[in-house]
Amino acid sequence: MNINEASDFLKGLISETNKKSEIKIYAEFNKVLSALKNRDLTEEELQSIENKLNDLNLKDNSEKRKKHLKQKFSEFTSYLKKEFSLITEGYYATLGIAFGPGFGMVFGMIILNFLDRSLGMTYGMIGGMALGLLIGRIMDKDAEKQGRVLKTD
Repeated sequence: MNINEASDFLKGLISETNKKSEIKIYAEFNKVLSALKNRDLTEEELQSIENKLNDLNLKDNSEKRKKHLKQKFSEFTSYLKKEFSLITEGYYATLGIAFGPGFGMVFGMIILNFLDRSLGMTYGMIGGMALGLLIGRIMDKDAEKQGRVLKTD
């Protein structure tokens, strides 16, 4: 399956459903495919991506199509990151927000424990989230300068 066929398939799914959660997943997947179409890919890279799209078996008519395509989208973006170092916009900021509070809570319990245990955890979580977001944004800007970000606007 080439990129255009996959994109057309996802557009068809978008027009078939009226569930916002499904539309969001299909549209996000389609945006990544569109961003790939707009990149200068070598013939070898394009062939590799098309092989991966074939392996994903997107047209599987299972009962849980939304879950299936959400899983395949995650697998596809992981593949793009691993093979081509391509990431979606806000990738590192999302990771920072996800992991920051956990690390901040540990930091708060260890370092800020002298104040009050619950207060230290609270400040640690807030600080960890802010620091994670800041570091993530810096890393996103760096990746954008290197041309590794798939623009999905």
